[in-house]
Amino acid sequence: MVKLRQYSGAVYGKEEILSMFSAILDGWWSGGNYTLEFQKAFATFIGIKHAIACNSGSSANLLAISALGIEKGSEVITPATTFPTTLNPIIQSGLTPVFIDTELDTYNINPHLIEEAISDKTKLIMVPHTLGNPCNMDMILKICSNYNLKLIEDVCDALGSKYNGKYVSTFGDLGTFSFYPAHHMTTGEGGMVVTDSDELSERLRGYRDWGRLCNCEPCLEVSRRGEGYLCPKRLNFKLVENIPYDRRYVYGYVGYNLKMTEIQAAMGIAQLRKLERFIGIRKENFKTLFECLKNCKYFILPKSEGKADPCWFAFPLTIKDGAFFSRDQVTRYLERKGIQTRPIFAGNIVRHPAYKNVNYRVIGNLSNADKILRDAFFVGVYPGLDKKNMKFIGGVINDIDNGRVRFSG
Repeated sequence: MVKLRQYSGAVYGKEEILSMFSAILDGWWSGGNYTLEFQKAFATFIGIKHAIACNSGSSANLLAISALGIEKGSEVITPATTFPTTLNPIIQSGLTPVFIDTELDTYNINPHLIEEAISDKTKLIMVPHTLGNPCNMDMILKICSNYNLKLIEDVCDALGSKYNGKYVSTFGDLGTFSFYPAHHMTTGEGGMVVTDSDELSERLRGYRDWGRLCNCEPCLEVSRRGEGYLCPKRLNFKLVENIPYDRRYVYGYVGYNLKMTEIQAAMGIAQLRKLERFIGIRKENFKTLFECLKNCKYFILPKSEGKADPCWFAFPLTIKDGAFFSRDQVTRYLERKGIQTRPIFAGNIVRHPAYKNVNYRVIGNLSNADKILRDAFFVGVYPGLDKKNMKFIGGVINDIDNGRVRFSG
C-alpha cells in the first residue's frame, strides 16, 4: 500500500480530548467560560484587543462584513484568485465585488492594480493572505488611507504569518480566521474575528448572537458563575411606546446564530498551546521542500514580500509555459505516489458556474488568475509531515522536472 502524504490535516492528542471532555461534563454547551477563555487567549497571542469566536471561517467573513454596515450596492475590491467564502459574504451582503488579478508567484492580490479598480462606490478592500503568504500591506494600507477605505484581512490560511514583525490580521479594521481541520490549528469547525475597535467588537457579537443588542461579556461571565448578578441595563430599557423590556431580548441587528460551541472552544484552548510548535514545523517543512526544488526548470516556485514572514498553509507550484507535461498529468502522478494535491482554491473564481449571474466588475484580463486556474496546484507542509516526507515529495517532483517520469498522451 502506498503511504499517503496528506496536503493537510488535524494534529491533536490527549490534551485536546481531555479538554473537550471537561467541556462536556461542564454542561454549558455554548457561549460559556471555555469560549471566553479561548477568545482572550487568542487575542493575547495575536496582540489585538478583541477576538470573537464563531462557528467557521466562512461565518467569520460574513460577520466581519456585516459589522462594517456598508451600504448595499457599494463595491469591494478583492482578488480573482480566492476561496468562495471570501467572496460569498460580499455578494450575500448586497455588495458588488470588483476583481483584480493576482501575482503569479505570491498568489496574492496585485497591489499595483488596486487604484485602477477604485470608483466612487468603493468602500472596502478584502484581501486573503493566500496560502499563508502575507500581502504587501504597506501598499494596501497606503491606498486605504488615501481613499478612506475599510480593510478586511482574510487570514484563514495564514495564522502565524507576520508582516514587518506584526501578525497579519492586525493591520486592517478586521481580521478573520478559520479553524477547519486543514488549517494551522483546529477546533473541528470554527472561526474567529479580531479587531482593535470596541464598536466593531460589540457589533460582531450582536450579529453573531441572533442580533441581540445586549451582548456584554461581563454579564455572561457573572451569570455563568451563578452569582445572581442582574445588570442594571437589562431591566431599565424602554422599547417602543415606552414599554419596559429586558435588554437581553432586544434586537438591534438583523443577525444570525453563529456561535462556537464550548466543546470547540475547549479544543481550541489546547490547540493554541501547541500553535508555536505547529508554526515552527510548517516553516521548516516549507524550507526543506524549497531547497529540494530550487533548481526546477519547469515550475514557478513561491515567493514572498521582503517584509513578510510567512507561515505557509501549503507549498504552491505553477507549471511554466512550454513544459512537456500538464498539471493533470503531474497531479495524477503525485496522487499515485501517495502525495495529495489540491488546486489553488478557485483559481479564477469568475470562471465558476456559481457566479455566472452575479453582478461584478473586472479590472484587466485576469491572465494570471487564468494561469493559476489551468496550471497551479499545491502540496502539503503541515505538521503531520516530517523532513523525510518533504524530501520524498521534493524528489518525486524533481523526477518529473528532470524528465525521469514519462507521460503518455
